[in-house]
Amino acid sequence: MAKQPYTKARQQANKKWDQAHKERTRYISRRSQARGFIRNFATQNDLDELKGLIAKREQDLSNEQLSLNNS
Repeated sequence: MAKQPYTKARQQANKKWDQAHKERTRYISRRSQARGFIRNFATQNDLDELKGLIAKREQDLSNEQLSLNNS
């Protein structure tokens, strides 16, 4: 079964939501791009680098959480 195209009203509602939630829209877009890159294009060297970046980010988030809990 073919997917139904969005109605004009649905397109307008989506656009209105996107305008009202720009940061969330940007976050979702960037997350999607990162996942697509990893799934479709990343080389082993890219994956190794990303693992290091992820470990650093996890450590930073952990440190932030500890400092919030100690405040």
